[in-house]
Amino acid sequence: MEKNFKVYCKNDGKSYGVSLGTTLKEMAGKAGISKVKDEKSGEEYDVLAALVDNKLKELSYCPFDQCVVEFIGYNHPDGRRTYNRSLSFILQKAVREIFPDKVLYIDHSLPSGTYCEIRETAKKEDGRAIAYPVSEEEIDKIKARMRSIVEEDLPFGKVKMSTEEATAVFSAHNQPEKIELLNSLGFCVCSMYELNGDFDTFHGPLVPSTGKIKNFDLIQFRQGFCLQLPLMNDFTKITPMHRQSKIASTLEEYSQWCDIMGIHGVGDLNRAIHEGHAVKLINIAEALHERRYADIADMIYKRRGQVKVVFIAGPSSSGKTSSSLRLALQCMVLGLKPKVIELDNYFVDREHTPKDENGEYDFESLYAMDLAFLNQQLNELIDGKEVEIPKYDFKSGTRTFTGKRMRLGEKDILIMEGIHALDPKMIPDVDQSKVFKVYASALTSLNLDENNDISTSDNRLLRRMVRDNRVRGITPESTIERWNSVRRGEERNIFPYQENADALFNSALIFELPMLKYYAEPLLMRIAPNSPAYTEAVRLLKFLRYIVALQPSEIEAIPPTSIMREFIGGQTL
Repeated sequence: MEKNFKVYCKNDGKSYGVSLGTTLKEMAGKAGISKVKDEKSGEEYDVLAALVDNKLKELSYCPFDQCVVEFIGYNHPDGRRTYNRSLSFILQKAVREIFPDKVLYIDHSLPSGTYCEIRETAKKEDGRAIAYPVSEEEIDKIKARMRSIVEEDLPFGKVKMSTEEATAVFSAHNQPEKIELLNSLGFCVCSMYELNGDFDTFHGPLVPSTGKIKNFDLIQFRQGFCLQLPLMNDFTKITPMHRQSKIASTLEEYSQWCDIMGIHGVGDLNRAIHEGHAVKLINIAEALHERRYADIADMIYKRRGQVKVVFIAGPSSSGKTSSSLRLALQCMVLGLKPKVIELDNYFVDREHTPKDENGEYDFESLYAMDLAFLNQQLNELIDGKEVEIPKYDFKSGTRTFTGKRMRLGEKDILIMEGIHALDPKMIPDVDQSKVFKVYASALTSLNLDENNDISTSDNRLLRRMVRDNRVRGITPESTIERWNSVRRGEERNIFPYQENADALFNSALIFELPMLKYYAEPLLMRIAPNSPAYTEAVRLLKFLRYIVALQPSEIEAIPPTSIMREFIGGQTL
């Protein structure tokens, strides 16, 4: 007997009777939903995927019982991820056709998209395939083939393969990192996506067909190219290209650090942990961090007598506080005397705080700070004068003075950290030759495999979730629900000024995802299916499934001065 059940559609607020075997795409057709409207902008977007009881599913999925369905488009974070994965498969297919003897690496995020390389499978250095320097003409050829695949409107399929079958596919495509990842996890069956006879893994749903991928571009960058995506707030426009060489160099340096440790992907990392090398990885990674702190301290020391103020900026959970303390220690070793002031002490009284478009106080605005007073006190300190340092009372929303006074001596330097520290509008009246600027962020270029990168934003979200729960008593749900707002503030106040830094510090550590899995996984598993944060929790749990966790005995080896101790506790700085 055919089973029938009710499906409630959040998009139109109606319930529909469906039979077993009905796909989400067919349900959308029955409901007359081909597009979704963005509540803020009023723009309409093609339906790309759906949330079924808050779990992300491709439109070919068939619900098997009563459920709640919400169809989503590019305006939804999971819609964008679905679009980007599908675009990556189209790129992968085009590259395989044009360069059958080479392999595509979708390497790491850039401010303007994703950095990709085509590599020579027959040539290796330190275990990595050597990059093939692709020309503009070849990029144009790839782009043209991608557009023809889009025009053909080919369907994306999904199949299950045994580990042996999947390994044979990966071997034929010269993808050893996929094989290593699969072997390290011990899965018996692997989910594969199919595009016109081509198979590959993408860790999440794809759109129904290639015709949904309407906007993208490829721009030559370094030895490879940048895969450019539509703007988050305007699907019709491509994200402008920002050639931020300092960020790119920092990511390249991280890749070199991974090479030093023999880790080229998560599969290698999992194998190293399985074989008992976790403590060795921790020691090497921390030594590399210490060396970089020392390098930055040397840069400051070379400008001693001139530089009097060091600003440290970075996005949420980038380790700014620990970085300022570690950098201060290295400066002390060189004979400098660092003093620390919190930029938060220069907030204006709450009644003067600017408001956002919703009429709420915008504490992340540059003008939430008393810029005139900050500039005045910095100039007085640089001139050798004594000043009384303010203290901001967050409870009353007012600035107070407690009698704390400060003067900068000959060997003294002032260290300040905050989100606006690289914005030139913050200290326009201060002599810039007296200021040294550091940008700190967790910029991992470690990937799951050849064509599935790891989001640096996800990395920082896991850090923040663990710290918020441990230190501030904030639930994982609250951290997740606030994250999009945090990210918007970073896009506005931090990322545009990254290249203003005199030095960049990459706070990512090769062992941190295995460490964060130990702490974050139980927190994510507590989030109930009816929570607004459940969809994101499921996505993060699925991602963490590919990571082998550290054991408590291995976590104990993380030194008390590590940036990771800022998030998991036990720091002695």
